[in-house]
Amino acid sequence: MRRFLIFVGIGVVVIILLFVGIDTMNTRYQKSFSPEEAVVFEQDKLDIEVRYNRPYKKGREIFGGLVPFGKVWRTGANEATTFSTNRDIVIDGKELKAGTYSLWTIPDQEMWTIIFNREHGQWGVNAEGEPNRDPQKDVLKVQVHAVQQQREFEQFTIEFSKMKQEAEMVLLWDKTLVAVPFQQK
Repeated sequence: MRRFLIFVGIGVVVIILLFVGIDTMNTRYQKSFSPEEAVVFEQDKLDIEVRYNRPYKKGREIFGGLVPFGKVWRTGANEATTFSTNRDIVIDGKELKAGTYSLWTIPDQEMWTIIFNREHGQWGVNAEGEPNRDPQKDVLKVQVHAVQQQREFEQFTIEFSKMKQEAEMVLLWDKTLVAVPFQQK
């Protein structure tokens, strides 16, 4: 009887490890198509870090296709993109307190809505494929212009650009460029 219980126990452990391993392999497989990236902005005593996953265009129509116009997008792939700032900043005349947020966008042809949400760390979409965002936890929304350009960016990119006391967080993918100006409060 004791030997039987040992074999059952070992069997249960093996099954659990098998499921954990398959889930881990699946996550790694998905992330290989949209690798993780962290981009950092440092100026004076202000430190900002954005963590996101970078999908590729792969010949697809991106905005208005893969990423529909007028609908909330997780602003990358896989987990929801996170935006962390160690100091209060001002975006479009509105204050964003120091902290970590999930970053969401609503793309459109000419204007984008940028959304900072106090919930973070979640997968970007739920089981139904909808954005995994609770709108009640939005802390800041701003509108910015989208610029169409000749140069095409194959991989979704977030970067920072400094301009004296102001700076911009720039989102680039396909032929679309979106700049979100901010400054330290």
